[in-house]
Order: sequence, then C-alpha cells, then structure tokens
Amino acid sequence: MSAFKSDFLRVLDERGFIHQISDPQGLDDLFARETVTGYIGFDATAKSLHAGSLIQIMMLHWMQQTGHRPIALMGGGTSMIGDPSFKDEARKLLTPRDIDDNLAGIRRNFAPYLNFGEGPRDALMVNNADWLLSLNYVDFLRDVGRHFSVNRMLSFESVKLRLEREQSLSFLEFNYMILQAYDFVELHKRYGCRLQMGGSDQWGNIVNGIDLGHKLGASQLFALTSPLLTTSSGAKMGKSASGAVWLAGEMLSPYDFWQYWRNTEDADVGRFLKLYTTLPLDEAGRLASLGGSEINEAKKVLATEVTAMLHGRAAAEAAAETARKTFEEGTLAESLPTVEVPKASLEAGLGLLSLFVTAGLAASNGEARRHVQGGAVRLNDEPVKDERRVVDFSDLGSEGVIKLSLGRKKHVLVRPV
Repeated sequence: MSAFKSDFLRVLDERGFIHQISDPQGLDDLFARETVTGYIGFDATAKSLHAGSLIQIMMLHWMQQTGHRPIALMGGGTSMIGDPSFKDEARKLLTPRDIDDNLAGIRRNFAPYLNFGEGPRDALMVNNADWLLSLNYVDFLRDVGRHFSVNRMLSFESVKLRLEREQSLSFLEFNYMILQAYDFVELHKRYGCRLQMGGSDQWGNIVNGIDLGHKLGASQLFALTSPLLTTSSGAKMGKSASGAVWLAGEMLSPYDFWQYWRNTEDADVGRFLKLYTTLPLDEAGRLASLGGSEINEAKKVLATEVTAMLHGRAAAEAAAETARKTFEEGTLAESLPTVEVPKASLEAGLGLLSLFVTAGLAASNGEARRHVQGGAVRLNDEPVKDERRVVDFSDLGSEGVIKLSLGRKKHVLVRPV
C-alpha cells in the first residue's frame, strides 16, 4: 500500500517508477492540493528516442493522466554540448541542422503518450534553445555561474566516474550541468514548473537546479528520479542484439518492436507490465504470476499492450497475428519485415552472407558467417550449413519471396523488384 495521498505519486510508487524524491512529503502535499507542472529533458542526439526513454515518457503520461501538466523539454541547446553523465567519452558534436532534424523526429515519438495543447493540463513541448542560444556569456557567468561550486560538481558520481577512469572531461561538457540547472529555473519562471524528473543518473544535475532556484529566489523546486533499468540479465533497456529499439516506426517496424517485448526475460514480465503498460495492477500481477509455459502468454500481452500504446491497437494486433502465424502455424506471414533487392542481382546470384547483412540480420559478413557456423541460419525454413551458399531466383517460394531466418524469432522476407 502506497504511503502517498496524491494520485500521481501513488501511481508512480505502486508501479515502480520512484527511486529518489528530494522532499517526498512536500511534493506529495503539492500534488494533492494543486495542478503541478513538471518536466523531463530529452536531448536530440538521434532522429528518434528508443525504448530506454519509455520509462521517462510513461512518467509524463501518468502525470497528465492524474490531472497535472507535463513538459517534454527538447534539448535543442544542450544537445550542442552533450551530457557527460556516466558516458565514457564526449559525445560527437552535432550541427544545428542535425539537431533540428532530430527534434522533428523526436516530437512524433511523444504524440501517442501525451495530449498537447494550450489548456491548463495540456502537455507542452519546449525547446531550451529558445533561451540558451541567446544568453550573454559574461552576464551568465556573473548571474548564474557564481552560484556553482566546482568542488561540489567534482563530487557528483557522473563526473567522478570519468575522472577516476582518467577519461577526458571537457570544459564544454562540464558546463552541461550548469545549463541543465538553469533550464529548471527558466521553466519555473516561464511556466511555473516545480518538478524535474529523470533517471537516477540525473540526480546531481536536478538537485543543482533546485539549489540554483533557491539562490535566485524561486519557489521550492523538487526532484524525482526513476531507477536506471536493466533487464534481469543485466542488459541495457532499449538495446537489442541488432541495435537500438527505436520508437519511430520507420526506423523499427511495429513487428520488430513487438518482438523485442515478446522476448522479455521471465523475471522481468511483472515489472515491465507495471512500468510500460496501463494495465490495472491486479491484472499485471495475475499475468506475472503465471508459471511454466503460460508466462509466454503474459509476454504476448506485454508486447501487444506496449506496442498498442506507441503504434496503435491495430498495428499491435497485426504484429501479434504475424508472430502467431510464423511461430505457431509455421505459415508465411506477408507482414513480416521485408527487404527489396533488384531482380538483376538475384538473377546473378547473391551471397547468403551479404544478403543477411542487407536484410539487417547481421552487421557484417563475419557475423553472418558465425551464425551459419553456429547453426542459426535458415533459408525458407531449411537449415543452411554452407557459408558460401548463393541465393538466386530458384530460391523464390510460391509467394514470390525468400524467407531468411536467424534463430527461431528473427525473420525477414526478401522480395525481388
């Protein structure tokens, strides 16, 4: 039973989102008595967010669902520097055009989870470039920089980790935490924002913003962090063997997104149902308690519910049906991921290894070769043991496609055009 009286903190607590809160009682009282504005920052380092950001997006979702106003802060300004938090190396610097392109893609990631608008509880999408890029450096140093202790900044875990490994931490990146603190104060001034949320690695940066707000005369500000999630086996959330699990449908198909969640480890099913779906807690608990092979049914529910939130119910059910046909009936589902190859290339014959790379089932010929040697490769459901195998028109099935498979769960159709 949650100790919180406000709907928002009670939901976050019961569903496993809370790691730390700067003043639990004060924040609970605030949420219980008024409509609260809170934010999470997202840097624009790619054209889409990936599944590792979903826990933060779901926190904003629940904030709005419980009657409050979430802000998705786009880091158009801070992306020009890069956040050093727990990174081994400095980020590659992006051009303003790169950042604008990335922001356009990321905005679309939020649409399924938040209702944006001008109302008192409508979500806002704000870009910190609006205030950071027009700052006067000398004025900023005098008015803001003087409030920061370098000694204290050096004590933050994210900074210590880099320094202990004797890895370079540039002055450029060191400024990032000052700018993030300034964002919090600026959002409070512009929108009455009282809460910043983020992953637990952001705790020091968020507390910096609270301290800066206090020194600059702002209302009491609050911090709330979520646990940094890994799978039970220690894998990082949002990453799969074939790369990032992107939220953008054009970068990762709804079917592949569904499959990522279907492959959840048994021990994670209950936790992920609470964090990544809106299923009632009793139903999530019931599914998590299923034993033996029945846990696979819970994984299908997890995959379908998470995919439905992002891509829509129809796409999620189509992905589930494609998987059912492929794995349970053994039939060829036309909605499997498809790669097109020129007819002329197929007439001449394509090396199996390079075709696997083209299909995205391997990153290199060497990796594809290892899969063949390990017995994981099938062509039209037949095992392939010859790494020099050539694929041509004779391999086309009655449906006019060639089915490539890696293991039991990864399939791609090759279609000549």
